Amino acid sequence: MEIDFAAITEYQRYKLMASLIVPRPIALVTTLGADGTINAAPFSMFNMLGEEPPIVMISVNRVADGTLKDTAVNIMRTGEFVVHLADEAIADKMHRCGERLPPNVSELAEVGLTPVPSSHVAPPRIAEAPVAFECTTWETLETTSRQIFIGRVHRLHARDELIDTETWRVRLQHYFPVGRFGASDYITTRDRFTLG
Repeated sequence: MEIDFAAITEYQRYKLMASLIVPRPIALVTTLGADGTINAAPFSMFNMLGEEPPIVMISVNRVADGTLKDTAVNIMRTGEFVVHLADEAIADKMHRCGERLPPNVSELAEVGLTPVPSSHVAPPRIAEAPVAFECTTWETLETTSRQIFIGRVHRLHARDELIDTETWRVRLQHYFPVGRFGASDYITTRDRFTLG
């Protein structure tokens, strides 16, 4: 089978790419609204891009009418955001943060996640998340359908048992992130194996 991407719709391309390029890590992103409301939303078009400088990327799609989502509006205004990685313990609450709420309603309050102060940026971290990266905007790209933010990581917060600072390794026996598998399907990382 061969599919000419120029011959199919944007939605069809999205459906194919988002269901084939899997599993994808999920960024649960917190930002601050102009009125101080804490916004939280999950994005599975996310990844690490490099370590010098330490940068990550999130790609925020536009809503149906072409306007920007609250996350994109807030990052463009402040240049600050916090990326959290979701694990099995908070997966359901992370997914519920994706529901569309008015800009003056905090998803964290709606789903029962706890904001705690960040060290370098104004948006708070999520206490229950196993990992949080405090970021400022490094570069922004814009496409017809998306705002893409490359963020420079300034601080990492992790659960105490997760990182061995002598070897700089993550203790994977304590880390069980979830990934996006397409549509509303997610996967766990419990079935692990080692090669060579």
